[in-house]
Amino acid sequence: MTDLVIGADGRARCAWGASTPDYAVYHDTEWGRPLHGDDELYERMTLEAFQSGLSWLTILRKRPAFRVAFDDFRIEAVAGYGEAEVERLLADAGIVRNRAKIEAAIANARAALELPTGLSELLWSFAPPAGRVRPTVFGEVPARTDTSTAMAKALKRHGFRFVGPTTAYALMQATGMVDDHLAGCHVVTTETAVMG
Repeated sequence: MTDLVIGADGRARCAWGASTPDYAVYHDTEWGRPLHGDDELYERMTLEAFQSGLSWLTILRKRPAFRVAFDDFRIEAVAGYGEAEVERLLADAGIVRNRAKIEAAIANARAALELPTGLSELLWSFAPPAGRVRPTVFGEVPARTDTSTAMAKALKRHGFRFVGPTTAYALMQATGMVDDHLAGCHVVTTETAVMG
Protein backbone atom coordinates (compact mmCIF):
# COMPACT_ATOMS: atom_id res chain seq x y z
CA MET A 1 0.00 0.00 0.00
CA THR A 2 1.37 3.40 -0.91
CA ASP A 3 1.11 6.33 1.47
CA LEU A 4 -1.28 8.26 -0.79
CA VAL A 5 -4.00 6.55 -2.84
CA ILE A 6 -6.57 7.65 -5.39
CA GLY A 7 -10.05 6.59 -4.37
CA ALA A 8 -12.91 5.47 -6.59
CA ASP A 9 -14.10 9.10 -6.49
CA GLY A 10 -10.81 10.22 -8.08
CA ARG A 11 -9.60 12.00 -4.92
CA ALA A 12 -6.16 11.50 -3.43
CA ARG A 13 -6.26 10.42 0.21
CA CYS A 14 -3.89 9.36 2.92
CA ALA A 15 -3.85 5.57 2.50
CA TRP A 16 -5.33 4.84 5.93
CA GLY A 17 -8.26 7.11 5.01
CA ALA A 18 -9.09 4.97 2.01
CA SER A 19 -8.84 1.60 3.77
CA THR A 20 -12.50 1.35 4.92
CA PRO A 21 -15.66 3.40 4.31
CA ASP A 22 -15.70 4.40 8.00
CA TYR A 23 -12.16 5.69 7.79
CA ALA A 24 -12.88 7.52 4.52
CA VAL A 25 -15.69 9.54 6.11
CA TYR A 26 -13.64 10.25 9.24
CA HIS A 27 -10.55 11.19 7.20
CA ASP A 28 -12.47 13.45 4.83
CA THR A 29 -14.72 15.23 7.33
CA GLU A 30 -13.05 15.23 10.77
CA TRP A 31 -9.42 14.19 11.13
CA GLY A 32 -7.06 17.14 11.04
CA ARG A 33 -9.78 19.77 11.00
CA PRO A 34 -9.59 22.34 13.80
CA LEU A 35 -11.95 21.47 16.63
CA HIS A 36 -12.72 23.79 19.54
CA GLY A 37 -15.06 23.62 22.51
CA ASP A 38 -14.51 22.05 25.91
CA ASP A 39 -17.04 19.22 25.56
CA GLU A 40 -15.99 18.50 21.98
CA LEU A 41 -12.32 18.24 22.91
CA TYR A 42 -13.14 16.25 26.03
CA GLU A 43 -14.92 13.71 23.81
CA ARG A 44 -11.93 13.37 21.51
CA MET A 45 -9.49 13.16 24.43
CA THR A 46 -11.63 10.45 26.05
CA LEU A 47 -11.92 8.43 22.85
CA GLU A 48 -8.16 8.70 22.21
CA ALA A 49 -7.55 7.36 25.73
CA PHE A 50 -9.99 4.47 25.17
CA GLN A 51 -8.21 3.71 21.89
CA SER A 52 -4.92 3.05 23.65
CA GLY A 53 -3.95 -0.53 22.78
CA LEU A 54 -6.85 -0.91 20.34
CA SER A 55 -7.64 -0.04 16.74
CA TRP A 56 -9.03 3.45 16.12
CA LEU A 57 -11.59 1.81 13.83
CA THR A 58 -12.97 -0.08 16.85
CA ILE A 59 -13.45 3.20 18.73
CA LEU A 60 -14.88 4.97 15.69
CA ARG A 61 -17.51 2.28 15.23
CA LYS A 62 -18.38 2.37 18.93
CA ARG A 63 -18.53 6.18 19.10
CA PRO A 64 -22.36 6.40 18.90
CA ALA A 65 -22.61 4.02 21.88
CA PHE A 66 -19.91 5.96 23.75
CA ARG A 67 -21.88 9.17 23.22
CA VAL A 68 -25.02 7.65 24.69
CA ALA A 69 -23.13 6.02 27.57
CA PHE A 70 -21.25 9.22 28.48
CA ASP A 71 -24.10 11.75 28.19
CA ASP A 72 -22.76 13.10 24.88
CA PHE A 73 -19.46 13.80 26.67
CA ARG A 74 -20.87 16.78 28.53
CA ILE A 75 -18.09 17.47 31.01
CA GLU A 76 -20.41 18.62 33.77
CA ALA A 77 -22.55 15.48 33.51
CA VAL A 78 -19.63 13.02 33.46
CA ALA A 79 -17.89 14.82 36.33
CA GLY A 80 -20.88 13.93 38.49
CA TYR A 81 -20.61 10.19 37.86
CA GLY A 82 -20.14 7.92 40.86
CA GLU A 83 -19.72 4.19 41.42
CA ALA A 84 -23.21 3.41 40.08
CA GLU A 85 -22.30 4.99 36.73
CA VAL A 86 -18.97 3.15 36.68
CA GLU A 87 -20.82 -0.14 37.13
CA ARG A 88 -23.35 0.85 34.45
CA LEU A 89 -20.53 1.60 32.03
CA LEU A 90 -18.71 -1.64 32.85
CA ALA A 91 -21.91 -3.51 31.91
CA ASP A 92 -22.38 -1.64 28.61
CA ALA A 93 -21.33 -3.97 25.78
CA GLY A 94 -21.52 -1.10 23.28
CA ILE A 95 -18.36 0.55 24.62
CA VAL A 96 -14.89 -0.57 25.64
CA ARG A 97 -15.35 -1.91 29.16
CA ASN A 98 -12.11 -1.07 30.92
CA ARG A 99 -12.40 0.11 34.51
CA ALA A 100 -9.17 2.15 34.49
CA LYS A 101 -10.18 3.99 31.32
CA ILE A 102 -13.73 4.60 32.56
CA GLU A 103 -12.46 5.95 35.87
CA ALA A 104 -9.92 8.11 34.00
CA ALA A 105 -12.71 9.56 31.83
CA ILE A 106 -14.61 10.59 34.95
CA ALA A 107 -11.49 11.97 36.65
CA ASN A 108 -10.65 13.90 33.48
CA ALA A 109 -14.11 15.47 33.39
CA ARG A 110 -13.62 16.60 36.98
CA ALA A 111 -10.16 17.95 36.15
CA ALA A 112 -11.56 19.80 33.13
CA LEU A 113 -14.13 21.53 35.34
CA GLU A 114 -11.32 22.85 37.53
CA LEU A 115 -9.36 24.47 34.68
CA PRO A 116 -9.48 28.25 35.09
CA THR A 117 -9.69 28.97 31.35
CA GLY A 118 -11.26 25.73 30.11
CA LEU A 119 -10.03 22.62 28.34
CA SER A 120 -10.10 24.07 24.83
CA GLU A 121 -7.89 26.99 25.73
CA LEU A 122 -5.40 24.78 27.58
CA LEU A 123 -5.09 22.27 24.73
CA TRP A 124 -4.89 24.85 21.96
CA SER A 125 -2.14 26.69 23.84
CA PHE A 126 0.10 23.82 22.71
CA ALA A 127 -0.76 24.07 19.01
CA PRO A 128 2.33 24.92 16.98
CA PRO A 129 2.19 27.97 14.71
CA ALA A 130 0.33 27.52 11.41
CA GLY A 131 2.31 27.13 8.23
CA ARG A 132 3.98 23.78 8.87
CA VAL A 133 4.68 21.82 5.69
CA ARG A 134 2.66 18.65 5.31
CA PRO A 135 4.55 15.36 5.44
CA THR A 136 5.08 13.56 2.14
CA VAL A 137 5.14 10.01 3.57
CA PHE A 138 3.90 8.49 6.82
CA GLY A 139 7.50 7.86 7.85
CA GLU A 140 7.79 11.62 8.43
CA VAL A 141 4.88 11.63 10.89
CA PRO A 142 6.04 11.34 14.51
CA ALA A 143 4.27 9.32 17.18
CA ARG A 144 5.02 12.05 19.73
CA THR A 145 6.77 15.40 19.83
CA ASP A 146 8.29 17.72 22.40
CA THR A 147 5.05 19.68 22.24
CA SER A 148 2.84 16.65 22.85
CA THR A 149 5.12 15.69 25.74
CA ALA A 150 4.69 19.18 27.21
CA MET A 151 0.91 18.94 26.73
CA ALA A 152 0.79 15.57 28.47
CA LYS A 153 2.83 16.91 31.40
CA ALA A 154 0.55 19.95 31.73
CA LEU A 155 -2.55 17.74 31.68
CA LYS A 156 -1.05 15.44 34.31
CA ARG A 157 -0.29 18.45 36.53
CA HIS A 158 -3.97 19.35 36.32
CA GLY A 159 -5.04 15.83 37.35
CA PHE A 160 -5.75 14.26 33.94
CA ARG A 161 -5.08 10.56 33.38
CA PHE A 162 -4.47 8.31 30.37
CA VAL A 163 -3.12 11.16 28.26
CA GLY A 164 0.57 10.46 27.65
CA PRO A 165 2.70 12.08 24.93
CA THR A 166 1.59 9.64 22.20
CA THR A 167 -2.09 10.00 23.03
CA ALA A 168 -1.63 13.78 23.24
CA TYR A 169 -0.08 13.83 19.76
CA ALA A 170 -2.92 11.69 18.36
CA LEU A 171 -5.33 14.20 19.90
CA MET A 172 -3.40 17.07 18.28
CA GLN A 173 -3.63 15.34 14.89
CA ALA A 174 -7.31 14.45 15.22
CA THR A 175 -8.37 17.94 16.26
CA GLY A 176 -6.36 19.94 13.76
CA MET A 177 -3.73 21.33 16.10
CA VAL A 178 -1.29 19.82 13.62
CA ASP A 179 -2.04 18.89 10.02
CA ASP A 180 -0.59 15.47 9.24
CA HIS A 181 -2.59 14.88 6.06
CA LEU A 182 0.01 13.99 3.47
CA ALA A 183 1.05 16.44 0.79
CA GLY A 184 -1.27 15.81 -2.16
CA CYS A 185 -4.20 14.65 0.00
CA HIS A 186 -7.43 16.30 -1.14
CA VAL A 187 -8.46 17.36 2.39
CA VAL A 188 -7.95 21.06 2.96
CA THR A 189 -7.86 22.12 6.58
CA THR A 190 -8.08 25.72 7.75
CA GLU A 191 -4.30 25.71 8.23
CA THR A 192 -3.57 24.48 4.72
CA ALA A 193 -6.13 26.87 3.27
CA VAL A 194 -4.22 29.73 4.88
CA MET A 195 -0.96 28.34 3.56
CA GLY A 196 -2.27 28.54 0.03
